[in-house]
Amino acid sequence: MKWLSLTALHKLLSVKLTIYPNGGKMSNNTYQLEPSGRSLDSKRYLWLASPILPLLPLLGLWFYHLTASEWVLAFPLVLSYIGLPLLDLIFGEDESNPADSAIEQLENDSYYRWLTYLTVPTHFISLFAFAIFVGTTPVSIAAVIVLALSSGAFSGLAINTAHELGHKKSRFEKALARITLAVPFYGHFCIEHNRGHHRDVATPEDPASSRMGESIYRFMIREIPGTLKRGWNAEIERLARLNLPPLSFRNHILQSYFISILIYLVLTLIYGWLVLLFLMIQTSWAWFQLTSANYIEHYGLLRERMENGRYESCKPHHSWNANSLASNVVLFQLERHSDHHANPTRRYQSLRNFAGIPQLPTGYFGMYLVAYIPALWFKIMDKRLLATPNINGDLSKVNIDPAQRQKIYAKYA
Repeated sequence: MKWLSLTALHKLLSVKLTIYPNGGKMSNNTYQLEPSGRSLDSKRYLWLASPILPLLPLLGLWFYHLTASEWVLAFPLVLSYIGLPLLDLIFGEDESNPADSAIEQLENDSYYRWLTYLTVPTHFISLFAFAIFVGTTPVSIAAVIVLALSSGAFSGLAINTAHELGHKKSRFEKALARITLAVPFYGHFCIEHNRGHHRDVATPEDPASSRMGESIYRFMIREIPGTLKRGWNAEIERLARLNLPPLSFRNHILQSYFISILIYLVLTLIYGWLVLLFLMIQTSWAWFQLTSANYIEHYGLLRERMENGRYESCKPHHSWNANSLASNVVLFQLERHSDHHANPTRRYQSLRNFAGIPQLPTGYFGMYLVAYIPALWFKIMDKRLLATPNINGDLSKVNIDPAQRQKIYAKYA
């Protein structure tokens, strides 16, 4: 059997995108596209990477048993922050769209749902393996911190899995989302994301939408407590409509928190205080991974406020999009974020690319590294933001950090 070259594989997976004469820009509040993609999903079996990815950090533990070197424990971090960005550069972008006639068939294909179901236990397997390793293997404190960061980087992926499941109408999938969120102890995510972020996205009212001139570290201080508060308020309101108190067994946030507390408590009681330290660090880093995703997904984008005081409906140009092939197939196509916000219940395999919308230079993993260096982020993204077709240099159409408004206007106005 001959191995396909990277170029041949990329050509095999790429399908040319054909658009209407208007260039894919808005017409009657929609983006018109006429994809020429095949009815069958050319990435069908590549999606297997999503349930496999949470298990890859275990290779670091295996390498340690082979070499007894603590340096190899950093393998998951190297994979996440160097390996995956490199894969995005190697495989490039895939702008292909499913044909209109294939959307319903793709949505109803149970294969894609089963991949999300199978991903749920892999997050727990990875967490348990790391915690047991820390509790049973004599390694340095520095190694424990590296292990916690490695585990947290991939525990953050559990929020992505819950994101895909939590948007669906099925009670089973919503329950799976709450269970999955127990891994990073982030049980308030689904209700906050669905009832808060999707309502307020790309507005100054949204703590999960970053603003032009706002560094990821300033954003984190605003985003983490803001989303936590909004999630709890949304759940209290939901329970009130059912005439139930906040501390109810039907509180979806508490259901997820209970699983988290049970897991963390049992692991600590069995393996000791060092595991508790490990869990605290890994949880904090998992939360920061969500912050990183939120930061890059809507940076500076702003929905127009209408005469009645409400904001216009969310459209594809209110999210940053990325078509990087490698990171999309391991993230359930989260990076097709523009179509996701326009059609929140659409499943990952059916999400589409559009022309004329904000496009990130590369996939999420590479953009995380850029975001962690604010000066580099601003240098790359601010001009790209102002150059997007719907902004075209007009600062009044940008969501600007109030603390940086004067400086930004002096530089770009």
